[in-house]
Amino acid sequence: MLANLSIKNYALIDHLDVSFSKGFTVITGETGAGKSILLGGLSLVLGKRADLNSLRNKDSKCIIEAEFQIENYGLSPFFKKHDLDYEAHTIIRREILPSGKSRAFVNDSPVTLDVLTKLGGRLIDVHSQHQTLRLTETDFQLKLIDALADNGKVLLDYQNQLETYRATERELQELIEFQKEADKEHDYNSFLLQELEAASLKEGMQETLESQYEQLNNVGVILEQLSQGHQLLINEQAGVLGALSELKQVANKLSTFGSRFEQLNERIQSVFIELDDIASEFETLQEGTDANPEMLEQLNGKLQLLYDLQRKHDVNEVSELLKIMETLSGKVNVTESLEARIEEKRTLLKIQKDQLEKTANDLRARREKAIPGLQKQMLSNLSNLGMASASFKIGLSPADVFMNNGKDDLTFLFSANKGTEFGALKKVASGGELSRIMLTIKSILAKYEQLPTMMFDEIDTGVSGEISNKMGDIMQAMSSAMQVFSITHIPQVASKGDQHFKVYKSEKGGTTQTYMQALTIDERVVELAEMLDGKTLSDSALAHARQLLN
Repeated sequence: MLANLSIKNYALIDHLDVSFSKGFTVITGETGAGKSILLGGLSLVLGKRADLNSLRNKDSKCIIEAEFQIENYGLSPFFKKHDLDYEAHTIIRREILPSGKSRAFVNDSPVTLDVLTKLGGRLIDVHSQHQTLRLTETDFQLKLIDALADNGKVLLDYQNQLETYRATERELQELIEFQKEADKEHDYNSFLLQELEAASLKEGMQETLESQYEQLNNVGVILEQLSQGHQLLINEQAGVLGALSELKQVANKLSTFGSRFEQLNERIQSVFIELDDIASEFETLQEGTDANPEMLEQLNGKLQLLYDLQRKHDVNEVSELLKIMETLSGKVNVTESLEARIEEKRTLLKIQKDQLEKTANDLRARREKAIPGLQKQMLSNLSNLGMASASFKIGLSPADVFMNNGKDDLTFLFSANKGTEFGALKKVASGGELSRIMLTIKSILAKYEQLPTMMFDEIDTGVSGEISNKMGDIMQAMSSAMQVFSITHIPQVASKGDQHFKVYKSEKGGTTQTYMQALTIDERVVELAEMLDGKTLSDSALAHARQLLN
């Protein structure tokens, strides 16, 4: 329930701080006194968009704070989902800065306007003329039927199934669209992949081929240098090995004269062995190096193929070509497996659709069962509100498409008088009739749902006398299970309140301000008398007011 409301620097309100109790609270005041301003301020903490023009003092910020007792609202999951601190006594604060920016807080944690709107909808149901028009919407009418049919769990199952079904539908469509595009590229991708596969690409192959090509392409120079090197080592007259052989004999003789000479001899012996081995390697390389024009041509072809592929794919390394080949392989494989995946998705969609159809039929059957009881309750309540001849025709039929609330087409027709044709509510019901029908619906919903605080904004407009008295009785009865507010001009309704506030304007310091005052019993008598007979209080008006309160 709404426990306290504080408004600072908003429209004609300088500072207002008021506490509310549970039960039935009525708010009265002359036209233009500021009742709509009060409701406008409250709507800001419920998520309405802020307007800089609503600041009373343009140089100061507007602060609106509402305190709620929410222990019976089952809102813990909501607070957890949005990472908010859950408190049974929750405070919502909205600030509008002179710059035009606005901030919102729940228990001192900043929240977005979207989160605030969702939370506000769970805390207060503000009934205004705009919401009365919702009565003519199919979604609202189905919500009423579902409440009586206790369809909460079935509807939740249906909506979860519908979400899954629509997700599968999107996935199937995406696969089909992807297949269309993939088919266009499949042949080209396959050609590119085959071209790369034919090149037998391997890491490091380019370096190997280029090295082999360089050797074969320069075989004459290589043989000439090998021969020259071999001769430098083994030439009998001037060869390195011949001179080193003589040096080896000298060192061998010296080795007998001490360890230092012995070490020198070992080093020379080691050099001789190494050079002898090098001479053998030169000879072996000479014998193994031959001109091979055919092999040279093959190597040139392989290298040219590599270079062509690199230019074609705008890369410089074989490793990059291998990555491209892997990507192409994936595309080709995906394209070739798409048909099977699409068929699997179609099969899954058929299973989900059958289950969804079954749940939708269950919803419809439960709704059809609840409709007679709804009609009976509505007609009974409307009869008490002066609409004894009112009648409804409510029917369901299967729709062609799945909707968020089922697969039903609803006809909700109304006739206010016997002998008149039935028609859609928005076409045949007057404003006063719509208000009474809406009040009836809210009172029925209160029996089946845990409704939040209900605030009726002049729902009794256009009615008077005994009818308004009955409307007050209905709101008073609703307040036994929930907190109910009524902003009213009707004394019969105002007299039913457990708590009565008066909204009024007064000039102070050359400016007009709106105030809100909780009335005592005596003040209520005066207020009701003025509502009955104007500012000139007569004894009969005062007596009538006391009678209403009693």
